[in-house]
Amino acid sequence: MNNIPTPAPGQTPPTDPAYVIFDEAVRRVPQAPCTDFMDKILTYGEMGDMAKRVTRGLQNLGVSKGDRVGICLPNCPYYVAAYYAVLKAGATVVNFNPLYTESEIHNQIKDSGITVMLTIDVNTVYPKVAAAKDGTSLKTIVVCSLAGALPGLKSVLYRVFKRSSIAAVTYDSNTITFDALTSDGTDPAPVDIDPLSDLAVLQYTGGTTGIPKGAMLTHSNIAANTEQVRIWMGEGEEFGTDSFLCVLPFFHVFAMTSILNLGVAIGAKMILLPRFELETALKNIHTKRPTLFPAVPTIYGAINGYADIGKFDLSSIRFCVSGGAALPIAVKSSFEELTGCVVVEGYGLTESSPVLTCNPPKGISKAESIGVPMPWTEIEIRDLEDPDKVVAQGERGQVMGRGPQVMAGYWQNTEATDAVLKDGWLATGDVGYFDEEGYVFLTDRIKDIILCSGFNVYPRIIEDAIYQHPDVAEVSVIGIPDEYRGESPKAYVKLKVGATASEQDILQFAHDTLNPIERPSEVEIRDELPKTMIGKLSKKELVAEQLNKASADT
Repeated sequence: MNNIPTPAPGQTPPTDPAYVIFDEAVRRVPQAPCTDFMDKILTYGEMGDMAKRVTRGLQNLGVSKGDRVGICLPNCPYYVAAYYAVLKAGATVVNFNPLYTESEIHNQIKDSGITVMLTIDVNTVYPKVAAAKDGTSLKTIVVCSLAGALPGLKSVLYRVFKRSSIAAVTYDSNTITFDALTSDGTDPAPVDIDPLSDLAVLQYTGGTTGIPKGAMLTHSNIAANTEQVRIWMGEGEEFGTDSFLCVLPFFHVFAMTSILNLGVAIGAKMILLPRFELETALKNIHTKRPTLFPAVPTIYGAINGYADIGKFDLSSIRFCVSGGAALPIAVKSSFEELTGCVVVEGYGLTESSPVLTCNPPKGISKAESIGVPMPWTEIEIRDLEDPDKVVAQGERGQVMGRGPQVMAGYWQNTEATDAVLKDGWLATGDVGYFDEEGYVFLTDRIKDIILCSGFNVYPRIIEDAIYQHPDVAEVSVIGIPDEYRGESPKAYVKLKVGATASEQDILQFAHDTLNPIERPSEVEIRDELPKTMIGKLSKKELVAEQLNKASADT
């Protein structure tokens, strides 16, 4: 296959500590911009000094090799410094979503056993962390000032006009400021790290069962996947000249590898947005000219559908990786036409750090395919009933992956580990097949398959068909009880702005496009569809609604 990125002859997966890429960027381009947060720019040299101080501060708090340290922060300079500092201290990063409830934060603290948490002084985040601390291993909360991360005038205006957003914090020996943590400028004590066995990140995921578990990602897992993605992207521009628009949260594994670690590995400037707001993102593209923009399909789709898109120049973007969910053909082609960039679809899981496959940026990028295996990665399609049996090319089965990026296992959960890992092979829980050229196509999640009259029906096939309707912006298909067929598909649809199609119109369109087994029995139009924290369409809320409805009807 031509133009498939490959490692250099003799090159093997890196087995360095995961922070080595950061140290190298600080050494090579100390004067280059590392982060741009609301127009406040920190160079790699400045970020290196901040990370060094955080490392020393953590050690002064008693953090040592093997300890777990929580980071509950949006995209901001504090996150970048804290992430690499925790790794340099020999501790393990445990990411927390700032949108979690108090209960979710409490449960993850208890399961991970973190001793220190870095968080932000906004009243939608800090009070939950403080309340979740009770009865757990968490000893010290380090509170970062949002105003302190802003440039001068914005910092003053935030303190004046956003005073109600600033959390009331009582500081004591167990709750300290970020400035107090970083007050010691002496060099941190060196820590001996075994990249193959020492944990860099404990990343929580629903995995293949929906129960949150901590995926244990070693330093070599993280280092290998970062290098795999760097090889895949190609040489690109000169080191230190690219820039990322960072709208996906770093606490999510896709952004952690494909934006943060990759960005640092190529010395890029990272334009940090604490959350995705469509017009804010467009203004940043227009004025700050990022060259790289990894995102999820719903973000690309939102940009495509923006009514005043003509006001913004998006031509600086040259390369995008789409992940987290299937990339509809219409979304890909529209965004490429709008920007002139290349959008490739990739695939992975938290358990694989996360990237397993991707379409080549300069080779054939096949519509609806998740591409080919990354360097040093093997993919097999196994029989759904007999996981030891590899199926023939073109047959559907469970996607299995093996490579240096695959996790060590689930934290303190041998049973769950044994269920998905065997001889180094990771059972993804996804159904797919290989075509004749070695490209992988996904058809669905195993747990999402709808059993209609004894036949397997794949929601993605139905979704792809409904996406062809010109009025459809988003669609999510689940199975609902059916007295005759056992289950039947139901489509939930969000229309494009100004669209007028009715539920019956969409239903008829689907019936004209799909075979009788695949045709949905119902279509429901909604103003919004449920999404995950990174904007991926989520089915579990829709399934829960149906279960509740079925219970109420009995």
